[in-house]
Amino acid sequence: MESTGATAGDGGQQRAERRGVAADGVPDAPPGRILVSACLLGSRVRFDGRAKTVADTIVECWRAEGRLVAHCPEVAGGLPVPRPPAEIEPGGDARAVLDGRARIRTPDGDDVTRHFLAGARAALDAAAEHGVRAALLKDSSPSCGLHRVYDGTFTGATAAGPGVTTRLLKDNGIAVFAETDLEAADAHLRTAPGHPG
Repeated sequence: MESTGATAGDGGQQRAERRGVAADGVPDAPPGRILVSACLLGSRVRFDGRAKTVADTIVECWRAEGRLVAHCPEVAGGLPVPRPPAEIEPGGDARAVLDGRARIRTPDGDDVTRHFLAGARAALDAAAEHGVRAALLKDSSPSCGLHRVYDGTFTGATAAGPGVTTRLLKDNGIAVFAETDLEAADAHLRTAPGHPG
């Protein structure tokens, strides 16, 4: 079973994505589930309407085992596809956004912070609902970045630190991995408490 990612105009799948539940409605889940950025699983939910699909045998194994919980925090938070890019304002970071001391804005200065916060909370809710033990998220995103995020200048430059969803998940004890860390994520899942062996 996989909780499928939302795409523009996909209706029921998008509603399922926002609830963090599988579109097929199957309630059972194996131990050691993993929350994955929906764009990494082929859903065209990025700001530019594209996906960033990760084609790897590890992901296919997780899919076959029913471990995947696809989630796009920005879509779950109410943002459309496509949408303007958004970055944490210069001098801010994910912690400051969560604490209300920094904002997330588009190049025109529109404040989209509430959508990012709502999406992060939706990710945490989905993780709790599905017994998620780890997350595989798209690096550099203001939501899903792990090692780096765009620095707020809209020049393509990045700064060290996580995105808002990543920070919230880690604060709540969920191990987070970037899309380049597949082997480490798989090892974590297979040694997590409750794994059958």
